[in-house]
Amino acid sequence: MILDNFLDEFMLNNNQLKTTLLLLVCFISSIGVFGQSDTISHPEEDKRYMIIAGDSIVRESIDLDEVLILKRLHFKNNTDRRRYLILRRKTRKVYPYAKLAAERLTSLNERLGSIKSKRGRKKYTKIVQNYIEDQFAEELKKMTHTEGQILVKLIHRQTGITAFELIKELRSGWRAFWYNTTASLFEISLKEEYDPINNEEDYIIEDILQRSFQNNVLESQPSALDFDFLELTDKWDVL
Repeated sequence: MILDNFLDEFMLNNNQLKTTLLLLVCFISSIGVFGQSDTISHPEEDKRYMIIAGDSIVRESIDLDEVLILKRLHFKNNTDRRRYLILRRKTRKVYPYAKLAAERLTSLNERLGSIKSKRGRKKYTKIVQNYIEDQFAEELKKMTHTEGQILVKLIHRQTGITAFELIKELRSGWRAFWYNTTASLFEISLKEEYDPINNEEDYIIEDILQRSFQNNVLESQPSALDFDFLELTDKWDVL
């Protein structure tokens, strides 16, 4: 009944009817959009309002997920292609352990912040220490020296500190020295840093990670280091 009266009132001429129906359709469409995205458009102000917990918050724009556009891989020869594929297999194998180290370190720091007693902090630290060492000790036995070195670099990528510094922080300087000396027998330096800005192989590893993240082969975790991968892509012409 209300809709019939509404149409009767504006049926003065055909053009006006078309305009009215168009406005009505637009109004109904806007209701549908509002129901789906909880946003209200105000053309006169060129703003968007987000409804959050009952409050309207004005926004100049709508956030979108960042999409990293990667160029197609191009190898100069079969040797470079083989090198990349081997490095990809090794990187994908060890990355989850570097990610785990970063998660445990973050968890440790957060938990320690809530423990007041010195004794409690020491006890909890030892639990995490033993867990990390037990996890990595078993896995390192299964890795080649190349895989072990990539793991050390990725630990630095994910935590912002070297494996040597991590062990030194959790244990003592002597223990870190001992670990580094032992690792050197397998051509692994626990002091090795991840440097895709100046190291070509590290850049290739970063390329592998970014492509693996996009293809959902590896679960993405932000790097603790400060570098721009797109700028590195312009710098390095190896892929």
